[in-house]
Amino acid sequence: MKKGVFITVEGPEGAGKTTIIEMLADELEREGHRVLKTREPGGIEIAEQIRKVILDKSNTAMDPRTEALLYAAARRQHLVEKVKPALESGMIVICDRFIDSSLAYQGYARGLGIEEVFSINRFAIEGMMPELTFYFDIEPELGFKRINQHKGREVNRLDLETMEFHHKVREGYLLLMKLFPERIYKIDASRTIEEVCEESKAKVKQLLEMYR
Repeated sequence: MKKGVFITVEGPEGAGKTTIIEMLADELEREGHRVLKTREPGGIEIAEQIRKVILDKSNTAMDPRTEALLYAAARRQHLVEKVKPALESGMIVICDRFIDSSLAYQGYARGLGIEEVFSINRFAIEGMMPELTFYFDIEPELGFKRINQHKGREVNRLDLETMEFHHKVREGYLLLMKLFPERIYKIDASRTIEEVCEESKAKVKQLLEMYR
């Protein structure tokens, strides 16, 4: 592979993103690919510190614009410090959340406007967009049922939002699919982990064929 490939994974709470990323990365590494798994917000020290502020349950007074700016700041640092170097070295980068999370959560669900939030992030990412984005689609009620069954998962500030908010997040993602159909690939995440993983692997392999 002559250049790196940037893949992002999106979806509402409880969609199974983290599990699928682990399985997908393991499969690609077994096939001889060099893979970097990372997440947003976070992935590096500065961005992890910002993550703590964003997701702290005590920060309920946080203004939506402040929230959007903090996500963009964490994204920028993560991109230049971790993602770009990995891509430049020819790695496959799989990131748990990226710009589409900001567009769905802050742009649409918070009502700030998709274009307004996109403009903040254009400054942050300088045109670096993923080659492929998976959107794991699931009804919020089922997603939270899974979360509640997951013992040991820390409850964060976004988990405290109303179910109406999480339905708005899903609406936002479905709108983004229409805006970026060439990049965003929808997968039904209500199925078993094995089924979701198999479909994800098939799509990634199809993408990698283009970079041989």
